Amino acid sequence: MGSSKELEVIQFPEITHSQLVKYAGASGDFNPIHTVEPFAVQAGLGGVIVHGMLVMGFIGETIPKWFENYAIKKFSARFKGITKPGEKIVISGQIIEEQADRLFCTAQAANLDGDVKIVAKFEVQKKQ
Repeated sequence: MGSSKELEVIQFPEITHSQLVKYAGASGDFNPIHTVEPFAVQAGLGGVIVHGMLVMGFIGETIPKWFENYAIKKFSARFKGITKPGEKIVISGQIIEEQADRLFCTAQAANLDGDVKIVAKFEVQKKQ
């Protein structure tokens, strides 16, 4: 494949403080910078911050929407920025290389202002 192919952009709803509390319970990550406003302010963060893994999960949730008939074979991500409650996250992606039964892709999570939160690389294989 000579040039990359853009994938459909997927937007997630605004991240809420309630969502952070639920995610803390589900993930076991009870670091108070994610759920306790006074603690996060005292830590110099200006308020609670979203779990990076929650935002990364948005990418993981999007991949099967893009590639229904494919299995995820590899996935890696780099955290690039802090996300705050109230932000809406958009996931965009590209197919970088295409082989007979595999696609090599990139994705990123950003807010509506274009501030990148996470960049990812992944590989999917056509299901047999």
